[in-house]
Amino acid sequence: MPTILTHAVVPLALGLGAGRRYVSGPLVAAGVVASMLPDLDVLAFRLGVSYADQFGHRGFSHSVLFALLLGAAACLLTGQLRSSRSGAFAFVFVAAVSHGLLDMFTTGGLGVALLWPLSEARFFTPWQVIEVSPLSLSRVLGPRGLAVGLSELKWVWGPAVLVASVLALVVRARRAVPVTPFR
Repeated sequence: MPTILTHAVVPLALGLGAGRRYVSGPLVAAGVVASMLPDLDVLAFRLGVSYADQFGHRGFSHSVLFALLLGAAACLLTGQLRSSRSGAFAFVFVAAVSHGLLDMFTTGGLGVALLWPLSEARFFTPWQVIEVSPLSLSRVLGPRGLAVGLSELKWVWGPAVLVASVLALVVRARRAVPVTPFR
């Protein structure tokens, strides 16, 4: 997995790129939480759940179904998120599903149960370019963590800055073009 903080880059980039006019601060915060939440599955280790179990690491909580459930939950909080139902659903869904997708690009682990419960198969992308992060904090803060951080800068943070910049330009260009209604 990328480090927990790197998972937050996707909703941050989308929120910053789109701007507060389209994505409220509370909605960005909900997206950040949704992008990090799947990794709470590491707590299952303490309960004796094995990594490869459907409720183990990179199992159910990394699936499209889990992202759909988080998106649906966001629909119930549209007032607090200062968003429409469709906007809240879409933003939180994309933030949550991005977690599993990023994990599929990593160089280690057992893959991601993206299609659970339709399939318990675990998947990687053909391009495993992001160095997998260790699960222990002491190793994240050591030499291994530095290699992971540099990999994440190259493969996640850099592209996220590019996406945010292009999105911001598109949003700015759309505001500059007057819209004439059809009569």
